[in-house]
Amino acid sequence: CFREGTSFPSSPLPPSPLPFLPPAPPAPAFVSSLSLKMRAVWNFERKIFNYFSSLGSTLFKKCGHSNVSNAGLPGDFREVLQQRLGELERQLLRKVAELEDEKSLLHNETSAHRQKTESTLNALLQRVTELERGNSAFKSPDAFKVSLPLRTNYLYGKIKKTLPELYAFTICLWLRSSASPGIGTPFSYAVPGQANEIVLIEWGNNPIELLINDKVAQLPLFVSDGKWHHICVTWTTRDGMWEAFQDGEKLGTGENLAPWHPIKPGGVLILGQEQDTVGGRFDATQAFVGELSQFNIWDRVLRAQEIVNIANCSTNMPGNIIPWVDNNVDVFGGASKWPVETCEERLLDL
Repeated sequence: CFREGTSFPSSPLPPSPLPFLPPAPPAPAFVSSLSLKMRAVWNFERKIFNYFSSLGSTLFKKCGHSNVSNAGLPGDFREVLQQRLGELERQLLRKVAELEDEKSLLHNETSAHRQKTESTLNALLQRVTELERGNSAFKSPDAFKVSLPLRTNYLYGKIKKTLPELYAFTICLWLRSSASPGIGTPFSYAVPGQANEIVLIEWGNNPIELLINDKVAQLPLFVSDGKWHHICVTWTTRDGMWEAFQDGEKLGTGENLAPWHPIKPGGVLILGQEQDTVGGRFDATQAFVGELSQFNIWDRVLRAQEIVNIANCSTNMPGNIIPWVDNNVDVFGGASKWPVETCEERLLDL
């Protein structure tokens, strides 16, 4: 059956010829699939070895002795053996190719993740550098808007500066909202002992209201159409006189709104939420939904023509008490700051 001197290996199986796959602790998750593929190659080698071992034992038993001279494998049997070996070899090559693909894929994924991480870190480092230098991330310090896209009790902006004692003021801002019912609270100013020192709010189906020291005036403003609008409110402690402007046009005026009451200093200015305590206890149903920009406060009643000039973009006049600048506004809870459309672009939206 076999030429004299033909020998076959005996059990146990020799060590794995793949030294890079030693028995090891469980592989990390990101290489587990690769490890399984490599072990599959070793299993195919075991199959080849066991096949030869079994084949030799069977032939020796068939021949009846362990050494036979001048005997060879029958041609038919040799052909079957070669076919079987060829099939195993092809399977082995396919497994090796799969391993190479897996290795390449793992390398690509790792490289992509590393590049993404490095890009994010570089962006953060650049932003930190800008903040350390006091630079704005926008074209100019006032060329940004605050976005508050959801009606929640945790999205808001905060003005870092506070107010001095005031006997008159003008507050102007650009806003855009299509929220319903009511746009919510564009801004609120709270002081110890009075959470509603100054509030502008449209809550539910009520009209927009201006609150001074918790006293209320209803304003004839209509801004929930999803377009940019320029809003100004003025107030003076003398007789509690107030005015309301929309897009440069005076739409309302009144008196007896907290007359002779000075605005208290040292409070907290919040964008997008109504405060029930100083700086907190927000109510999601009163939250502003939309975008805000150019929030400025002056310590006097601006003339009507000044307000018209600001609204039609012919004048850029920052507030002398609270100006709209990037480094004076912090955002929280998912609120964000974005480059704002130019004043002319906002006008086209009216």
